[in-house]
Amino acid sequence: MHCNISLLYAYYNQRIYQRKLMINFQDLYESYGNEVYRFTLWLTGDQSEAEDITSETFIRAWVHNSKIRTETLKAYLFTISRNIYLQHQRKKKRQVVLEDVHPDPAPGPDKLTESQLKLQRVQRVLQTLPEIDRAAFVLRVQHELPYDEIARVLELSVTATKVKVYRVRKKLIATCIDKEVY
Repeated sequence: MHCNISLLYAYYNQRIYQRKLMINFQDLYESYGNEVYRFTLWLTGDQSEAEDITSETFIRAWVHNSKIRTETLKAYLFTISRNIYLQHQRKKKRQVVLEDVHPDPAPGPDKLTESQLKLQRVQRVLQTLPEIDRAAFVLRVQHELPYDEIARVLELSVTATKVKVYRVRKKLIATCIDKEVY
């Protein structure tokens, strides 16, 4: 009888532990899911690929048992996401170019349409840049990570990170002024 109670107690403790893990995973995904998705969408330029990479990012983060080597969990997730993206690129052995996106045919304010066109131009320009430059820029501008954290994620020096972000900004401004975006 004592053996059965011990087994029941162990099973009960394991179920409680599993429930805590599921709650924590859900909290993790709800806290960072949208940001990781936006980051991967900027990297890939493709919604379905960004969704796949986002899902795989959280699975790998959850299953991986080693120590996190960045200061924030957010940066850790961005690192995993970027590594998955780079693995996909190596498999394809070619860079994916964004397809032309047609503006929304539904009637809307002129400013909304103008903003959408500006965003598409910026995305096209970003897709022509090397992945590491694009990643540095998106992590700084979209996700507002500090330069030292970006440097850790991209495995660069802080100075090199600042230079990459500056050059992307400079290229965007030059390209967008040439095409009368602003």
